[in-house]
Amino acid sequence: MLMQRPSLVLLLCCCLTSYFGYHAVHGNHGLEARNALHERAELLARELRVLEAERLRLDREVELLSPKHPDPDFIQELARAELGYARPNELILLERDPRVAALR
Repeated sequence: MLMQRPSLVLLLCCCLTSYFGYHAVHGNHGLEARNALHERAELLARELRVLEAERLRLDREVELLSPKHPDPDFIQELARAELGYARPNELILLERDPRVAALR
């Protein structure tokens, strides 16, 4: 009976160590969750940099279209790209769209 008590304590300590060790690695707040959180943070940081660059581009375009000092070159570029405007003396070359050719 006297030898049984230390072995039970040792077994209990081993079980508790295993339990807490497993959860330290695989638990909700363990090392795997921490690594996944860091990967997500890096992904969001990259997405934030892309969105900030897009916002800077849009801010620059808005500034070029300001009513006080509009940029005539930028307005002409927009009219050509979005509305399909061209000067009367310009030659326009149309390219075949391979997706349309495949449908025929």
